[in-house]
Amino acid sequence: MFKTSLDRLQKSIAAIGITSGLIGSGLLVHNFSSFTAKASPSLLEFRWENSGNYRKLYYSQSSKEKRDRSTYYLVLKPNDLKTAILKLSITVPDYFNANIPPKRLSLCKVSLGGMLSKTKCIEKVPAVFEVNESQTNIDIFPSEPIPSDASYAVVMKIFNPSQAGMFQFNALGQPPGDIPVSRYLGSWTIDIN
Repeated sequence: MFKTSLDRLQKSIAAIGITSGLIGSGLLVHNFSSFTAKASPSLLEFRWENSGNYRKLYYSQSSKEKRDRSTYYLVLKPNDLKTAILKLSITVPDYFNANIPPKRLSLCKVSLGGMLSKTKCIEKVPAVFEVNESQTNIDIFPSEPIPSDASYAVVMKIFNPSQAGMFQFNALGQPPGDIPVSRYLGSWTIDIN
């Protein structure tokens, strides 16, 4: 008799434990599902044609909201340059409907930011900027060739375009020499929300 009552007690304790475990796990799953996932845009980059010729370049921008004032740092690191650059050309997509006046552009040596600091200019490099009429090409002529020993950035202080999307800016560099041929340095894929 004592053994049967002990068995019943163990079974009821086990049933209560299983029931409370199921209820508790249901509440736990409910609480986890109510969190909103947040992603960093720099962790994933989507491209239609992901060929081996594409080189991703580092950039920083102060705002990703459309029609908002933003400062872009289009960075070229030493391993992106490889040689000195006499002329830098940046192609801009024609659907990037933002005004890019040459007076809002500058070239500087930069200190790259990270988790605790922002990307910022250390030393300004004198250069001449030419933007074509359709604003799809920016030509930069520094007063001296850009050396490949430090990180440099083209700084644009403009208003973001009025439409959201992803915009691929391509960088072409012309090294000093007798043959004026520009080579592909890489691309910045800019995202506007």
